[in-house]
Amino acid sequence: MPPNATNDVTGVLNEDDAETFDGGLSKDITPLKKAENRKLKLVWRNIILFGYLHLAALYGAWLCLSSAKWLTVFFAIFLYVISALGITAGAHRLWAHRSYKAKLPLKILLALFNTIAFQDCAMHWARDHRVHHKYSETDADPHNATRGFFFSHVGWLLCRKHPDVIEKGKKLDISDLEADPVLHYQKKYYMVLMPICCFILPTIIPMYVWGETFKNAWFVCAMFRYTFVLNVTWLVNSAAHKWGDKPYDKAINPSQNPSVAIFAFGEGWHNYHHVFPWDYKTAELGGYHFNFSTAFIDFFAKIGWAYDLKSVSDEIIEKRVRRTGDGSHHLWGWGDKDQDASEKRDAKITHLKHI
Repeated sequence: MPPNATNDVTGVLNEDDAETFDGGLSKDITPLKKAENRKLKLVWRNIILFGYLHLAALYGAWLCLSSAKWLTVFFAIFLYVISALGITAGAHRLWAHRSYKAKLPLKILLALFNTIAFQDCAMHWARDHRVHHKYSETDADPHNATRGFFFSHVGWLLCRKHPDVIEKGKKLDISDLEADPVLHYQKKYYMVLMPICCFILPTIIPMYVWGETFKNAWFVCAMFRYTFVLNVTWLVNSAAHKWGDKPYDKAINPSQNPSVAIFAFGEGWHNYHHVFPWDYKTAELGGYHFNFSTAFIDFFAKIGWAYDLKSVSDEIIEKRVRRTGDGSHHLWGWGDKDQDASEKRDAKITHLKHI
């Protein structure tokens, strides 16, 4: 453990500790550049599959309103919550960024949630996300936002990966992920566990527990729920890299997007996250500002299943905001500048009155 981290539930990092907990991602950063203008090689299998998924999801949304039982709808919402947590609290904050540590029961729970989400096994998801942070907005970024909204949202999954993505991914050190027995087990049996957890059980449970029809169970709890979670996750790569304030670093694409934060359980505070990727909250304000994932981690910290939660001191945040922010920060941004300007005007007026 670094010298300035604590043995308590939460450790606040100073500038010397910062790089230790970002998985080494702050080293060897490729300078920002526009994407290479090359012809994309489409993968028609993926195009057909994602096309079916979205048509099926639209039908499932209609069934939610027209014929599905209320238990089926609530079950789909429940699956959305736990599968999203498998991405946000699991693959992202625990395994990709190592922003906190988890005991075995929580790791198993998050691996199960992650399998329900079906966005590749957590080991591969975390590897690709580390590449995204290390080479953000370059050709080595899997969902390079400089290629446009559609590419960063879903287009990157409909074409062959750029050679730089493959090359940089192979060179990335993921020995910590490979050494995790939970991730090893999930990866080994993923193609067996994933269909059962993501599609089969979500369809069978409503049919046999409360008598739902196959049509409603399949299109609502499997197709609609799965596609909805996918698009919420993709919005972090697309919308949160395009729209929003940049109070921490105005020179990068990732932005503060409250709408994405609501649906993605706190992942939309993206300008903060790309500046301070080791913070387990992925945000400055914590678990109660559209950040359900942080509240989830905090709960398990209280019962001892999560520990060594890493966050950033107010001093470091303030320094960064004043140095590179766009002036929109709620404490150290435009509000203070306006106040300072107002005070200067009042002082000048008072001075003139006394002349």
